[in-house]
This record gives sequence, C-alpha cells and structure tokens, in this order.
Amino acid sequence: MSASVSPSPHGFVAGRGRGYRPDQVERYAAGLSRDRDAAWERAARLTVLSKEMEAEAARMREQADGLAPQTYESLGKRAQHLLAVVEEEAAELAAAARDEAQALRDEAAAAAAATREAARAHAETVLADAEAHARQILLGAQRTADETRTAARRDVKEWRGQSLGALKEMRQRCAGLLADQEKEHAERWQSAEREYARRAAESDARHAELTARAEGGLADAKRAVAEAEEEARHGQENAEARAAELLAEARVREERVVRETERVLREHDDAREEMQAHMTHVRTSLATLTGRAPAEG
Repeated sequence: MSASVSPSPHGFVAGRGRGYRPDQVERYAAGLSRDRDAAWERAARLTVLSKEMEAEAARMREQADGLAPQTYESLGKRAQHLLAVVEEEAAELAAAARDEAQALRDEAAAAAAATREAARAHAETVLADAEAHARQILLGAQRTADETRTAARRDVKEWRGQSLGALKEMRQRCAGLLADQEKEHAERWQSAEREYARRAAESDARHAELTARAEGGLADAKRAVAEAEEEARHGQENAEARAAELLAEARVREERVVRETERVLREHDDAREEMQAHMTHVRTSLATLTGRAPAEG
C-alpha cells in the first residue's frame, strides 16, 4: 500500500502517507538552526561594535578635556582673530561631530536593538516553524504507523485465511488419500482372503484325495495281507514261500503308503503354515499402512 510522492511547501518529499523523509527533515532543521545561530551572531557583533564605538567616543572626550586651552597671545591680532575663527569653527565641527557621533551611536544602538529584535523574532519564527514541522512529521509518522499496522493486520488476516484454506484443503486431500488407501487395502485384503480360501480349499481337497488314496492303498494292502494269510492257512504246505512273498510285498506296500501319507500330511501342514505366515504378514503390512491394530484371525 504505497502513496503518491509529492513535495511539501518547504521542500520535503513525502514518503509513505503524508509523512516526510527523516534525512530531509534533519537537513531542513539543521539549516534553520544555522540561520538562527547566524542571526544571533550578527546581533552579538553589532552589540559589541556599538559598545566599542561608545568607548572610543568616551576616550576621545577624555583626551580632549585633558588638553590645556591654547591662547596664542604671542601672535598678532590678525592671527588671534583667525584663531578665534578657527576655534569657533572647531567648536562647531566638534559639536557637529558630537552630534553625528551621538546620531551614529543612536543609529547603531537602534540597529543593534532592531537586529536583536529581528534575530529574536527570526529565531522564534524558526523555532515555531520547526516545531510545526516536527508536529507535522510526528502526525505523518503516526498516520504512517497506523496505516502500516492496519495493512499488517489485514495482511495477517488474509494470510491466516489462506493458511486455513490450504490446511482444510490438505486435510480433505489426506482424508481422500486415506479413504483410497483403505479401499485399496480392503480390496487387497479381500483378494488375499479369497486366495487363502482357494489355496486352503485346494490343500484340503488334495489332503482328502491323498488321504483317500492312502487309505485305499492301506485297505488294499490289508486285503492282500488277509488274502495271503487266508491263502497261507488253506495251502500252508504248498504256499508258504508265496505267502511269505505276499506278506513281504504287502508290508512294503503298507510302509510305502504310510510314508506317502505322512509326506502328504507334512506337505499339507507346511503349506498351511506358509499360508498362515503369509496372511500374518499381509495383516501386519496393512496395519502398518493404515495405523490400525492387526485384526485377530
């Protein structure tokens, strides 16, 4: 908020508002002080000169009064007459000189008094002018300060409104981002749960299939053993070797089926543990991203 610059009647250039630049005011005040000091100095010199002239006139009067009167009696009448004329003219000149000296003294005193009065009036005028300008400067500075404070308050209010608007917008954006993240995490979580359910179902089906196969193999082995034992009982004397072979084969098949069943069960347990560890990792990652405690499952 800037105001137009315009010179004052005293040569000042206005700064902000209606105030003036401090350096111009100081220079002008210094000039007024110099003019005032010069006026007082001239008045003092004239006063001293007047006193010196009065002292010189008094000294000359004292010298003249101390001289012995000259009669010139030894001269002739013509010379005495001439002397009388000269003395008369001298007396007239002395009187004229005294009158002129008195007039000069009076004029000097009047000039000194006038100079002192002019100097005093000028000093009072300069002082009044300086005080008026100082008041004007103070008023301008006060107005400038008020305008500056008003502009500062307005700027602070505007900045605060902009900051609150930006903060509100940022909060809305953060809320939107969090909502999008939560939606994405929920979708990922549902996808992970579906994948877990699918893999668990496949694992259960595989386990059931392998278990059924193992149980079927075990049943076949048991049937073979039973058949071998039955055959051995009916033809012991002729089929002992065959029964022993069948029993050995049945035991081998039974052991193989048991080992296969145990292996399948171990793989199933390992797959289940791996899936549970994967789901735990997914829950922990989602809880870290959303800042929520992982759900128990």
